[in-house]
Amino acid sequence: MSVLEMKVPSPGESISEVEIAQWLVADGDYVEKDQAIAEVDSDKATLELPAEDSGIITFKAAEGDVVKVGQVVCLIDTSAARPSGQAPKVAEKQEEVKAVVAPVAEKVTTPVAVPNPDPIKKEVSYASGTPSIAAAKIMSENGVSANQLNGTGKDGRITKQDVVAAMSAGFSAADAQGWGGTRDQSREKMSMMRRKIAERLVAVKNETAMLTTFNEVDMKPIMDLRAKYKDAFAKHHEVNLGFMSFFTKAVTEALNLFPSVNGQIEGNEMILHNYADIGIAVSSPKGLMVPVVRNAEQMSLAEIEREIKRLAIKARDGKITPDDMTGGTFTITNGGVFGSMLSTPIINPPQSAILGMHNIVERPVAINGKVEIRPIMYVALSYDHRIIDGKESVGFLVKVKEMLENPERMLFGAKDPYAVLLGL
Repeated sequence: MSVLEMKVPSPGESISEVEIAQWLVADGDYVEKDQAIAEVDSDKATLELPAEDSGIITFKAAEGDVVKVGQVVCLIDTSAARPSGQAPKVAEKQEEVKAVVAPVAEKVTTPVAVPNPDPIKKEVSYASGTPSIAAAKIMSENGVSANQLNGTGKDGRITKQDVVAAMSAGFSAADAQGWGGTRDQSREKMSMMRRKIAERLVAVKNETAMLTTFNEVDMKPIMDLRAKYKDAFAKHHEVNLGFMSFFTKAVTEALNLFPSVNGQIEGNEMILHNYADIGIAVSSPKGLMVPVVRNAEQMSLAEIEREIKRLAIKARDGKITPDDMTGGTFTITNGGVFGSMLSTPIINPPQSAILGMHNIVERPVAINGKVEIRPIMYVALSYDHRIIDGKESVGFLVKVKEMLENPERMLFGAKDPYAVLLGL
C-alpha cells in the first residue's frame, strides 16, 4: 500500500496556522488528483485544498480544527483502485457573472437541509435540488433556500457556483418568504477570518486617535458623464464604467497633495508612500474583504475598472489570496450599495485613513442662489489624528469633492484645466 501524507501548505508569509473550515468530501471517498477536498480558513482568506494524488482519503483532522502549516491533515491511499462505475471527476465550469460588486441578497430564514457535520457519518445525496456540501454551507450562512435556486450540477444538484451566481444576481420579492420565527437558538463558531477581523477592528478603536470628517458631493456631473459615455466606454474597453473608478482616481490625486493621508505609523516613525495602493472593500459570501489595486495612481479609469472587476470576481468565488489583500496604503468602502446614508468607517490597519461612500439621494440644494434638486452623496473620511491633522483631512476630502464635481480635473490632476490652458 502506498500512502501519501497531505500537509497544509503555507497560504502566505505571515500565516502559521489555518482552520479546517469544511471537508468537501467524505472520509473514505475516492478522490481525484487536483480535486478540491477541503476549504481552509486563514486570518486573511479562505482557500481550497486540492488533492495531490488520486486515491482513497482518510481524515487526520476534523472540521473546525486549527492546524499548523505543514501539519498532516489527511492520508491518500494512492494504491487504491477507482471504484467501478466512478468516472474521473471534471471540475465544474464556472460561469462569468456580469454583476461583480453587488449587494448580498437579503437574508431569508427558510430552513435549509444541511448535511451532517460529522465527516465520517454524512451521506451525500445527488437528488435533484440537493445542495453540495460547499453550497449548503453558503446557503445556510446567507439564508438562501433550495427552492430559490436552479441546480446546474449532475442530476440537478445545486453547486457552490449556483448559489454565488444567484446571490450576485439578487432575488425577486416573490422568492422571499416570511420569517416564521421560533424560540430556537443556534450557536456556531466564528471563522478564523471573522475572529481576526474582530481582533483588528477592536485594536484600531483602542490604539488610534480615530476621527471622522464629512462632506457632500453633487454627483450630477459624474452621472451625466456616465450617461453620455457608458455605452461607448463599455464597447471600447469591454468593461462597465462605474462610480468606483472615479472615486479611486480622485483619491489618488488627492493623496498626492496630502501625503500624510497615504501614510502610516510604525513605532516612532511615519512611513509615507510615493504610490497609491488602494484597498477596495467588497462583499463576498465569506464576508467583507479588501483586495488591493496596486499603483492605482498610474492607472486609467478603464484599467481601474478592470482590476476592480478581476479582484471582485476572485473574492466572490472564494479564490482571493492573502497577497491580494496585503500592502494597501488607503481604503475605499461603499456602504451605499446596501442603502447606507451615512457612516463612520473604521480604519483598515496599518493604514491611517479610509473613505466611506454612501447612497445617492436627490436632495434640495442651493445652486447660484436658487434651490435645485441634485443627486447628493455624503462622504466620510475616518483618519488617525496621530499622523493626520484636521487641516489635511478636511483639505483631502474637499479635494476629492472638487474633482468629482469637476471630472475634467482628473485629466490634469488636481489642477484647474483652464488654468493649465492659460499657463497659470
